[in-house]
Amino acid sequence: MSGHSKWASIKHKKGALDKKRGKLFAKLIKQVEVAARQGGGDLSGNATLRTMVQKARDASVPNDTIERAIKRGTGELEGIHYESITYEGYAPHGVAVYIEVLTDNRNRTSGEIRSIFTKNGGALSEPGAVAWQFARTGVIYVPKSVSEDDLMLVALDAGADDLADEGELWRVTTPPALLPAVRDALDAAGIPVESADVTFLPSTSIALETPEAARSVLKLIDLLDDNEDVDGVYSNFDITDELMQAVEA
Repeated sequence: MSGHSKWASIKHKKGALDKKRGKLFAKLIKQVEVAARQGGGDLSGNATLRTMVQKARDASVPNDTIERAIKRGTGELEGIHYESITYEGYAPHGVAVYIEVLTDNRNRTSGEIRSIFTKNGGALSEPGAVAWQFARTGVIYVPKSVSEDDLMLVALDAGADDLADEGELWRVTTPPALLPAVRDALDAAGIPVESADVTFLPSTSIALETPEAARSVLKLIDLLDDNEDVDGVYSNFDITDELMQAVEA
């Protein structure tokens, strides 16, 4: 999502996920397992695993559950092999959608993703159709209670690229590999973190101007996000806080 209202949209998604806590836990555990399989179980040498473990801890996933996921990933315990796939398409109103998937059944997942698009006014595209519009980026959200100067001093010194005002929050962007280091620096400085993750940020955005348009796009995004195999959904729509309030009314 894009623009000054990004946090309003994130809250919409977060609220939907909070209602499905078990499903959220399953996704986070899968992310930990795959990260350990791809880069090893040593958090100090696997930045992706450190990020996934921190995400799981932030969501209150029990430590023993995280440890078992790491061991499944490294082969110490038996686990399922997940394949990483990306899908690209368009939601209603020309909104670009980029999807990351972790699945143990490519055919099942492909059918489910295609069905969500076709039944909700969207369409899948060929690989590369929308990926060029997104850049892989580390993103950290920090409460506005933290002063801009204090946050900038710590974040930029730790390797962050930029600090932006997102309305209710500060948004710190980092190179993906430096996200754990910047998060650690904020923690060490006593700066609270609302969320931290490697995500895909759009280079351009499409403004949604009516509640109907916003609802149609959010419905498709939420259905994709709710799929158990979907690891992440990224889109380039922009929606004002006022319009978001109208949608949720």
